[in-house]
Amino acid sequence: MADTATTPATLAPAAPLDDPRVVRAIELAWREADLLDRKEYRAWNELYTEDGIYVIPLDATTEDFDDQLNMVYDDARMRAMRVARLTEGYAIAAVDSARTARTVSRFVPVETTDGSVSLRAAQVLVAYKRGRHQLWAGDVEFTVRLGADRSGDRIVRKVIRLVDSEDAVPAAGFLL
Repeated sequence: MADTATTPATLAPAAPLDDPRVVRAIELAWREADLLDRKEYRAWNELYTEDGIYVIPLDATTEDFDDQLNMVYDDARMRAMRVARLTEGYAIAAVDSARTARTVSRFVPVETTDGSVSLRAAQVLVAYKRGRHQLWAGDVEFTVRLGADRSGDRIVRKVIRLVDSEDAVPAAGFLL
């Protein structure tokens, strides 16, 4: 049985934040942020299901990622290639990558079932490279497939809608 908010977003969320399923999904989002800030890209990739996608669309309102231009649209194959580029051999993106500190907060449960949780959140990331700071901010949507226990929880979908996605966005050299 699904608890889905079918009314405007200002009304009660699909499940309370203290629902154990929601807590597990939030903890997974925080674990992902920690792994990314520590540049543990292989462990980060293991947080995703085989059919999971990681998307940063240019159009902040789109749901049709297949037929739209995206900054990033990674399935398992593309995530693995991205991780290899960031971790193997000499790649300027990896050698001269920024140090990052991100905060993921303002969680709102959107849909909660026995096997999955969908959340909306906000992410603010500060990147430091070559004496300069960059600020990246956006709304993030997570869909988490719950395992038998926390160790089996995986990300099915992560969509990062940058607040400035329609402006010129600099090359990142790190994962959002």
